[in-house]
Amino acid sequence: MTDFAAIDFETANEQPCSVCSVGVVIVRNGQVVYRFYSLIHPEPEYYQWFCQRVHGLSEEDTDEAPLFPEVWSQIEPLIEGLPLVAHNARFDEGCLKAVHQVYRMDYPDYIFHDTLAASRRHFGCLLPNHQLQTVSAACGYDLTHHHHALADAEACAAIAMQIL
Repeated sequence: MTDFAAIDFETANEQPCSVCSVGVVIVRNGQVVYRFYSLIHPEPEYYQWFCQRVHGLSEEDTDEAPLFPEVWSQIEPLIEGLPLVAHNARFDEGCLKAVHQVYRMDYPDYIFHDTLAASRRHFGCLLPNHQLQTVSAACGYDLTHHHHALADAEACAAIAMQIL
């Protein structure tokens, strides 16, 4: 796969529609050509402690952030015609569908590829687990800011270029 968009969402709470940040990495001809990151004002508008513990974001970070439709209007033209890639794609695809529904936006049938599933097929039991940081390291990518949406999207892109 040489042309795709790697995407990662972080959520504010247990609701998949509560996206509070997004990272997107555009790959064309096997090269990263564009990176995009934005905080997002989540809906519903509250943070669970366990989500904050994972990504470190809080209400103070996203109080003045744009709503999802504004952010997506910047992303949508960048990813047009590209398959989307995510590590544990079920989560990110679920977030994307849920937040589209909350804002009553039409949801195009994006094609998702999952680097988690690809890692399990490619590496099998050679790795102790198939978490993003483990697979990133196995693919030669240093994921130093895990759970920052852009860093995770960059790691996902690196994995996809190696094993998809």
